[in-house]
Amino acid sequence: MMKKILLLMTLCVAFLTSMADEGMWFLMHLKRLNEADMQKKGLKLTAEEIYSINNSSLKDAIVQFNGGCTAEIVSKTGLVFTNHHCGYGAIAELSTKEHDYLTHGFWAKNYGEELKPKSLYVRFFVRMDDVSKRILALVNDKMPEKERQKIINQEIAKIEKENSENGKYVVSVKSFYNGNEFYYFVYQDFTDVRLVGTPPNSIGKFGGDTDNWEWPRHTGDFSIFRVYADKDGNPAPYSKDNVPLKPKYHLPISLKGVQEGDFSMILGYPGRTNRWMPAAGIDQNVNYAYPAWVEASKVGMDAMKRHMEKDQTVNINYASQYSGVANYWKNRQGMIDALTKHNTAASKRKLENGLQKWANKKENKAQYGDVLQTINSYYAATNEKARHDNYLIGMLRSSTFAALPNNLGNALLQYAGANEAQRAQIVPRIKALIQDSYEKAYMPLEIDVLTDELNLYVKKAGNIAPYIAELATANHADFSQTVKVAFEQSIFGSTEKLNAFLANPNVELVNNDPLFKISNALLTKYREASPAQEQMDDDFQGAFRKYIAGFLAMNPKGKYYPDANSTLRLTYGTVRALPKDPRNDADINNYTTLKGTIAKYKPNDEEFDLPKRLIELYERKDYGRYADKKGYMPVNFLSDQDITGGNSGSPVLNAKGELIGLAFDGNIEAMAGDVIFDPVLQRTISVDIRYVLFVIDKFAGAQNIINELTIVE
Repeated sequence: MMKKILLLMTLCVAFLTSMADEGMWFLMHLKRLNEADMQKKGLKLTAEEIYSINNSSLKDAIVQFNGGCTAEIVSKTGLVFTNHHCGYGAIAELSTKEHDYLTHGFWAKNYGEELKPKSLYVRFFVRMDDVSKRILALVNDKMPEKERQKIINQEIAKIEKENSENGKYVVSVKSFYNGNEFYYFVYQDFTDVRLVGTPPNSIGKFGGDTDNWEWPRHTGDFSIFRVYADKDGNPAPYSKDNVPLKPKYHLPISLKGVQEGDFSMILGYPGRTNRWMPAAGIDQNVNYAYPAWVEASKVGMDAMKRHMEKDQTVNINYASQYSGVANYWKNRQGMIDALTKHNTAASKRKLENGLQKWANKKENKAQYGDVLQTINSYYAATNEKARHDNYLIGMLRSSTFAALPNNLGNALLQYAGANEAQRAQIVPRIKALIQDSYEKAYMPLEIDVLTDELNLYVKKAGNIAPYIAELATANHADFSQTVKVAFEQSIFGSTEKLNAFLANPNVELVNNDPLFKISNALLTKYREASPAQEQMDDDFQGAFRKYIAGFLAMNPKGKYYPDANSTLRLTYGTVRALPKDPRNDADINNYTTLKGTIAKYKPNDEEFDLPKRLIELYERKDYGRYADKKGYMPVNFLSDQDITGGNSGSPVLNAKGELIGLAFDGNIEAMAGDVIFDPVLQRTISVDIRYVLFVIDKFAGAQNIINELTIVE
């Protein structure tokens, strides 16, 4: 019996520690945990050359891009490479029907032609440090969760203030292992970021939703921006007097290409993983939460698409929002399929059985004995709530007017109740919100999206918002007329009505507004938390913290990494093929070629059309110095690093730290990767840097951009 227990514990450690190329590692721990292994696999650098506080290093070239992606500095004048889909929102914002940069691309010939989106920033990582002992010394497990969190938040505020240098830096203290460790991160933000170049959609988004998360891929998923600073190199608001940033470090670019088995590494800002999620949580996502998310997303997408297909201006204005919804729609369905296929919950449950046996030992029982029971009871009690909440989340992500009237309406109520001096301070914020929300809004689309989402919500979500239930009873669960009339009567139906309200504010007008009442009901339900639910949440948080602590305590010498949470990490591995695929013309199924791109070409197709010039370059085999030594033009390649959302745009680096590609996707076979790493199937899909340079140089003729780069032949 003891041998079986030890075997289960060994399996548990193998599951939670580094497997093959698993792991999203802190840079400050590379010397201790990873340097020797990385160098054994081929790395030519030291940990100090990757992360140094006192000297320039690789980390100085890696930036978080607009809070949700990664990018890299590639020139001494602040040039930034990231994914096309990461820059998509900014490109769409700058596009018009007359200057449709999404469809036709854009290439600035000089600094003066570069375009400034309204809101775009990059975040440089300065340093990090461990403050676990300092924070955890102030709390104990006997405290209620609210009291514990209050004390932690107070100490976090002190740490962030101490390290901000009077506002020079942005400081963020993050919890890891669900409150078992704490680290602070120091950043510097630059907000003057301008568009330099982007390929047309037919290159940057080639394959569309059909190829998303799929291999083989043929997508030129890149865009180019530039960071500007004041004359002293400091962050500054947009100004014509700002100058291109002179970074501490920029990445050299290699034209040598990739081979099967080559060492490679990725630095970036992975957004969120749930590798420590309990089995019951996996079951909840697969059976309740994700199916609701998928269905609500598809309803919103279909409603948007009906209007986008009829009007190019509408298509441009909603392209970014649609793309964001579509990406997660396919992701969540892929998660359902992968987690089900691999019996991930059952595998995790076996590990939890080992944890429970360890927890039942006399020396562990008081601390860990009831942990799994509390966790399992929590998920059983919240399954239906998870289903409801994800239908609602799908609506809020798809429909602007599900949330906007509530958010804007509360600002209007504050305005209406204020005196003249207070109104003068409030009104700029309100007008900015109106401008941002209505400038490109298309009301027929918004009416249809909200109508279809509400129809789905009342039919499928279960314990719905009371006011929405009243309306559904009155309209027989058909919101077509209800929403149409609401838009006609609401002050939120147009900017003219909103401006009229600002001239003559009236509290009752907002409170009785039909769109405000719908939106307020949805947001109130979204934020709803009964005392009983709050207590369950507290009990669960305490149990989940002990759950992770228990796994760590079972093998204190293990090599662990925390879940991703949008902090800078490094992951490493090799260029690695998948089994041969007849759809790929490549000799080895670890790369794709321009020949394969052309084979997918469908004239005038939204997803698989191609620019005439790209086809001509292919027919002439005019690849310049960017062709592989075997003569083909590479497009995408595979490696086996451990990445997730937020890594989009991350640099893929070779053993010398030279840029060889931009990570932009994963493969759908390993879609369960946010919950469990698959060492056999997990792949990163990247655009080969040679294809990026080929498009910039040979396709676009943007030699000025090529001249800025440090290219290693």
